[in-house]
Amino acid sequence: MLRSGVRNTLLPLLIVVAACWSPYGFAGGGLPANIRTVAVLPFDNETPTPDLQRDVTEALRKQLAGKLGLREAAENRANAVVRGTILRYDLDIPIGFSADPKRATTARRKLQITVDVSIIDQSSGKPLLERRGMIAEGEYGEGAELAGRKQAVEKLVDEIVRGVQSQW
Repeated sequence: MLRSGVRNTLLPLLIVVAACWSPYGFAGGGLPANIRTVAVLPFDNETPTPDLQRDVTEALRKQLAGKLGLREAAENRANAVVRGTILRYDLDIPIGFSADPKRATTARRKLQITVDVSIIDQSSGKPLLERRGMIAEGEYGEGAELAGRKQAVEKLVDEIVRGVQSQW
């Protein structure tokens, strides 16, 4: 019979070892096992803000590699392709200001980015993720639109990654 101290040490160890041999894994998020590479194509940009396309594309490339473990590849060699359209970029939406005209006004603003996005499995042609009208928001202080845009792009990309991960 095992002493209580030894048994208390062995039980957690056996659980960890058993978990390592489990046939289930989390590699690649909720993507099929054949999806190891991705091509993130520049999004079509229907807004008057040309830098937005670069910001979204670069953030997606970085996060798909970092959070899902996908390697970047050319479109014709990638297992999956990400396509999208930036539909709207609404900025300068007031969310906070001082109503007292004697005090300096410190305004908070918000902006919204609206996109359509799809991730297609190249081997089957089936969508791994398809979202229409995704909206991400960012807040910024007076004159700091770029900080708000960065925040909104990060939220947008996080939502896309979460969407892929939830495709179990």
